[in-house]
Amino acid sequence: SPVRSRRELYRCDVTTAHRHTVAVATSTTTITTGKALVRHTWFVLAGAGVLWTRWRDTHGTTRYERQMRAAEAACDQDRLLEWEARDVAEKARRHGRVMDWINAPLAWLKAAGTAVLSVLGLLVGLGVVLALATKDITQVIAPIVAVIDAVAWTVAFVTIYGSLLGALAMTGAVVGLWALGKARTDAPAWVAPGGQRPVDDTVTPSKTVIALRDLGIPTLTRAIKRSEDAGGAMLSPIRIAGAGVEVDIRLPSGVATSDIQSRRRRLAENLDRHEHELFITVPAPRTVRLWVADPGALDEPIGPSPLVTDPDGVRADIYTGHAPWGRDLRGQTRSISLLQSHLLITGLSNQGKTAALRALALWAMFDPTTEFRIADLKGIGDWHMFGTLTSELVEGPADEHVIAATEMLEHVVDEMQRRLASLDRDRYPDGVTRDLARKPGSGFHPLFAIVDEAQQAYMCPVLDTDRNPYGGRTSRSRFFMAVRKLHNQGRAVNVHLWQGTQDPTDQNLPKLVREGAHIRGSLVVGTESQARMAVGDKAVDGGAAPHLLRQGIDKGTLVLNGVGMDLPAGESSIILRTHFISGDEATELVTRATAQRAKTGHTTAGPGTGTEPAPHRNLLDDLLTVMTGHTRMRTQEALAALTTLDRAHYQAWTFARLTDELPTTARPYKSDGVMVLSTHRIHDAHTHHHTEPTTEPITDSDGCEGPQKP
Repeated sequence: SPVRSRRELYRCDVTTAHRHTVAVATSTTTITTGKALVRHTWFVLAGAGVLWTRWRDTHGTTRYERQMRAAEAACDQDRLLEWEARDVAEKARRHGRVMDWINAPLAWLKAAGTAVLSVLGLLVGLGVVLALATKDITQVIAPIVAVIDAVAWTVAFVTIYGSLLGALAMTGAVVGLWALGKARTDAPAWVAPGGQRPVDDTVTPSKTVIALRDLGIPTLTRAIKRSEDAGGAMLSPIRIAGAGVEVDIRLPSGVATSDIQSRRRRLAENLDRHEHELFITVPAPRTVRLWVADPGALDEPIGPSPLVTDPDGVRADIYTGHAPWGRDLRGQTRSISLLQSHLLITGLSNQGKTAALRALALWAMFDPTTEFRIADLKGIGDWHMFGTLTSELVEGPADEHVIAATEMLEHVVDEMQRRLASLDRDRYPDGVTRDLARKPGSGFHPLFAIVDEAQQAYMCPVLDTDRNPYGGRTSRSRFFMAVRKLHNQGRAVNVHLWQGTQDPTDQNLPKLVREGAHIRGSLVVGTESQARMAVGDKAVDGGAAPHLLRQGIDKGTLVLNGVGMDLPAGESSIILRTHFISGDEATELVTRATAQRAKTGHTTAGPGTGTEPAPHRNLLDDLLTVMTGHTRMRTQEALAALTTLDRAHYQAWTFARLTDELPTTARPYKSDGVMVLSTHRIHDAHTHHHTEPTTEPITDSDGCEGPQKP
């Protein structure tokens, strides 16, 4: 029907109008315009608020009260008394001004009457002068008439153009307030232009307090809101610290430092940072220290090692020098003392563990007195360039390589025991000194035993002939016991043990081994429990968090705990970004170190005592002499006795050399857990040596080789 058609037409018109209205209201132009209008209005209002705050601080006592509350919250009595005195003085001054205003009206009336009479007198006097000059009596009142005309013109001008003048004044005031608000405040994020968020990378006190307030800790939030200074007294001055800033936060009662540490991601985002750009440590009870990196600063490389940039100038001294290792988060170059310290570095696979260990060894090898014995249980050539510098080098991941590494450590234990037995305690009451260690032939030179991928040894299931396991963590484990012995006494006689292991667990890195290392470092690990295994509970409780490093991105970044490196005051660990030295660069450095040792007359594979003395004694005869009356003798006791017999010849001998010099049938063997020599076996070898023909070259007493026996 016509009526129904008209209704449908009206409904269609309403629907069309609604659709167009919604389209216009939700269009990009409308939204942008609306946001701009709200944003700029906000700036004007914020500018008025800033202006009001300034006027209130200037003309009232608000500033003094705020400072007194802050001083009282900080328990600073001296500052509190100072601001209290200023407040009293200001109130006295304001009282005097109020009393002046009460007495002012009468004085103003007197002053106004005096001023009016003075002006009239001046104008009349001026009129008299004009009248005398022009001889016209009417000029007496001419100045008064001129003033009246000027007042009338001013009134007319203001009446006509007052609206325009008011509009100009209002426009200037609004523009001034807008500029003040834009410079001093930020508009709400929901009206930011183009959907962007106005991010200010600067870490300010107010921004830090707001970030803490919004962490979601009710006790902290209430304490900040109740604080008279809005939480400002909690913060220390914000200090520039390398590629970032540092601030200490004194937490209110009822807020634990662990509450802040557990919300690291939220706090970082509240400060407009990624999680890895914020580090939290605990320098004192109820205090957290925030180090906030500049955006992107930690993703930039730290540069090459000084060993690579200046290889010709590298000099090392284990006793007085420090190995350059990297840079801390503040961008400062960091080095570490290696003197008489056992080292443990752990982390996930392919995160830079071997490179970090090798960088230290590459520096230490430039001390010509050092000796290296290395077991690389990965066996892909990471340590192969050290072959010319080591007394022993084991490379490979198989069980036989673990056995060789275990025997290598046992030889180091025997060398340690020889040193302990031969150290003259009366002459050296403070242990091995630098002079003794660097004395040619002393036998107390720095000895470094390095086991990379040590988890292979701890997990090895192979048993020896006495059914003792090579791996494991029991007192029957040969590798484990050798490590424990070196940890217990090695440092006293300049014997060092470095271990690198990955993905630490109680099975592949026993607790006693972890705690025996003086320097403990961790690259990225998977869990907090592994972080505690790597660097210890105290370091993790103090803020160390290797489990929060980024796998694959933070390669070579170490969390260190222990001696040898100066830690920041109040901190139990330090984060170090280590220099990377490639395999080719390491090979070149080893070549230079070898040439440097050759110039100083030190051997590269011996104990660092110079060229070996020519053999002029019969070892089997000497052993039979010192072992007279013994069925068997511990190896270290035999070495000590040989040293007493001929110090010049035997003082620098090690267990490894003694083993190599003996015939196979007379070599040391293990009995009751210690390496011993058998008098019977040595006697048989001595008899066999003098009766059986040999095809080996014969050495005369003068050291020259004679003709071979047929």
